[in-house]
Amino acid sequence: MTLQTSMPFVADETSAPRNGGRIRRALVGGRLSDMGRLPRYLAFAILGGTLIWAPITGYLKTAPLSYNSSTSLILPGSGASASLNLNGIGQASSYANSAFASNAVSPTETYKRLLGADRILSEAAENLGISRAELGRPRVDLVDQTSLIHIEMTGRSPEGAQQRGEAILAAFFAELDALRADEVSTREDSGLQAIADYRASVGRTRTEIANLQSQSGLISVEQYEVLMDRHLALEAQIQTQSAELSETSASVNALADQLDLTPKIAAATLKLFADGAYLSMLDEIAGHEAELAQANSQYGPRHPKVEEARKARDTAALAAHRMAQAVTGIDDETLSLLDLAPQGARADLQAQLVQMEAARQGASRQLDTLKAQFDEGSAQLANLAKAAAQLQDLERDFTVAEAVFASAIAKAQSSKSDVFASYPLVQVLENPSLAEKPSSPNRKLAIAAGGAATFMLLISLMLGWVRLAVISRLMSKPRDA
Repeated sequence: MTLQTSMPFVADETSAPRNGGRIRRALVGGRLSDMGRLPRYLAFAILGGTLIWAPITGYLKTAPLSYNSSTSLILPGSGASASLNLNGIGQASSYANSAFASNAVSPTETYKRLLGADRILSEAAENLGISRAELGRPRVDLVDQTSLIHIEMTGRSPEGAQQRGEAILAAFFAELDALRADEVSTREDSGLQAIADYRASVGRTRTEIANLQSQSGLISVEQYEVLMDRHLALEAQIQTQSAELSETSASVNALADQLDLTPKIAAATLKLFADGAYLSMLDEIAGHEAELAQANSQYGPRHPKVEEARKARDTAALAAHRMAQAVTGIDDETLSLLDLAPQGARADLQAQLVQMEAARQGASRQLDTLKAQFDEGSAQLANLAKAAAQLQDLERDFTVAEAVFASAIAKAQSSKSDVFASYPLVQVLENPSLAEKPSSPNRKLAIAAGGAATFMLLISLMLGWVRLAVISRLMSKPRDA
């Protein structure tokens, strides 16, 4: 089946009317071997090529050169901690989590927005001495699965692009420092009122302690405990002294019963017989007694010699009695109870009795003194008991208030070192680069785009040249079926 039989409507272009044939030929096309169409296709090719390459050539010749300067920032992923130990008070610590510990906030997104903030760009433009519009806006890209931030700045020269990148970095870091300082200042201001309240609480407690010490005379709870320990020790000493006094009194009474003398009489006897004059008088009395005895043996009771001897004896005895009273200071009744034979072992026993009585009296007076001190201490402790309890409570409150106050100050001071809590640490991984070639216009890309457009133009012209054959083939397939 030939083309003429399959497509009866297709005929020679010369067999149809002139105008209708032209329209039909424009729509359907002509034969592949019809070279009469070639001038028209060449004209379309030249016109299309001109429309494609004229703008590209004009752009490449007139577009100003621009250069890119790239910078890379990195955010370290580790956290930071600070701790302050206060001996006897407590510990203050602060900890800053890693910048990537929370999924709710992305520090890289925060810094990306901050890099494009108006105040950053305005400050950078002011530092460069250019307008904000002339500076442009940086291109900030975040590298996936990393903490890298890539920044690009465009300039008319490599040095200009590099300077703009450095100005953006300087303004960015200055703004970060300002934000961190403002955060620390805000935290410090919020803690000043609490610190002032803690300081006032410590001052009030200290004043109450001072007033209580002034009123009661009790300096500290330790002083009350020392007084209590002394009081208990004094009580034990009183019991010991009472036992010793009872033992000494029993010994004195037993020895006094054996000697049938009181300690007072024994002491008077020893004192009297220690006087040499009194002993001489006793010897004189003894001599007169001997004379009286001799006179009585020779004469009668009324004989003058007997009377004279008796009178001499009585005179000596009266003188001795008066001397004994003067030496001992006792009355006549007690003086008659004196032991007139204190020599030998009996004298030693009397001396021992006198010593034991002296020890007993000393122990008794010591016991009385201890009891007086115990009674005084009991009264003092009774008066200080309530004050000691109040002072203990106040000292505990003071310790707690002082610890809280010191901890608040330590926390406020340690928080100053935690400047990366809200704005993590960022470091410059790559300084602004110095471009070696312009980034715009991109000649290779423009030529490639022109070549691609030209190639598509030629493809379209080729399809237009063979469209008649293609259409005839497509319409002949249903009839063959």
